[in-house]
Amino acid sequence: MFGPTLDRLAAPKFFYPFAGRLLPWLGVLAAVLLLLGAGWGLAVAPADYQQGDGYRIMFIHVPAAWLSMLTYMVLASGAFVFLVWRIKLADMLAKCCAPLGAAFTFLTLVTGSLWGKPMWGTWWAWGDARLTSELVLLFLYLGLIALRGAIDEPQRAGRATALLALVGVVNIPIIHFSVDWWNTLHQPASLTRMDGPAIHPAMLTPLLLMIAGFTVYFAAVLLQRMRCEILERERDARWLLELDAP
Repeated sequence: MFGPTLDRLAAPKFFYPFAGRLLPWLGVLAAVLLLLGAGWGLAVAPADYQQGDGYRIMFIHVPAAWLSMLTYMVLASGAFVFLVWRIKLADMLAKCCAPLGAAFTFLTLVTGSLWGKPMWGTWWAWGDARLTSELVLLFLYLGLIALRGAIDEPQRAGRATALLALVGVVNIPIIHFSVDWWNTLHQPASLTRMDGPAIHPAMLTPLLLMIAGFTVYFAAVLLQRMRCEILERERDARWLLELDAP
């Protein structure tokens, strides 16, 4: 279907040990990136000429916002593969993404409110399209978690949540382009401008390190959650019993 190597990895029997071999490397890489990014951002990067040191929450807020959208796209990709090809590992991927995405989205909203209060004079603004669409994303994640929990049969739960996940994809471009489509309290895009990032290199470098660190951390936690899900669903499988045998 996808080639011999991908077809092999799509089987829980082969994915489980493969993910286990990757996890230590991803964990170390995430720790290094996050420590470098946090240390640089907090101790080396200069204060902002308008916001002072208050802008440093950006080093948490921006990576969390990036992961809130990336996680949903990974989730939706897994949902699509499960609906089309009935690959159960893809359903496990989608299931394991939802709590992580909800956590990243919640962190985005909390840090955004903390950053916005001194800048905008309010914790929340319902008229801001990005804030509202990010809140919708949190509700989508929570809805996916609740829907799956309400259906006992894994295949039916996977199909139902996959359909909802694919419908919710429309919210991702709304979040990303909201600052361009509408007048919002958020500033225009600073990282993805056509003429290059509008952030000083001394601030941009630790921010990119934090984004990379958050992304690798997400990959590591996702793999670990998928391994746990495989143990739950395949607990009676012969290959797993043989794996545990001395």
